[in-house]
Amino acid sequence: MLGYAGLLPPLVAIGIWMFDPIRGGMALALALLYGALILSFLGGMWWGAAAARVAGAALTFWLTIAVMPSLIALAAGMVFFASVVSGAAILAAGLFASLLVDLALLRAGHVPAWWMRLRVPLSVGLGTLTLIAGLLVDRY
Repeated sequence: MLGYAGLLPPLVAIGIWMFDPIRGGMALALALLYGALILSFLGGMWWGAAAARVAGAALTFWLTIAVMPSLIALAAGMVFFASVVSGAAILAAGLFASLLVDLALLRAGHVPAWWMRLRVPLSVGLGTLTLIAGLLVDRY
């Protein structure tokens, strides 16, 4: 249940935009920032999962993968200055693609069996809401 509360910030931002587009534009911008923060957080989860269960060359591989979400979030942030929609699309793509890493971690035995039941709805939900926020803030 707590994981699903992570979808509240972009949902609230979209709700604010629906009732007050001027303040809603600011809320949507915060929703995009939130998406970037969560994408970076996913990398931190991967780092922790790898550090707890992997050694040697495999550890280097997983730690390298774990850094990628932060770099994707940074790239999206830089793209926001040119195109909010493009930046949101990069963030959403990163959130959707994170499921491939989650699945690989599961198959390698580095995360618990219930992992994908949590990660799929949260990554798909946040990726979709991030894209919607980007499309709406572009109208602002």
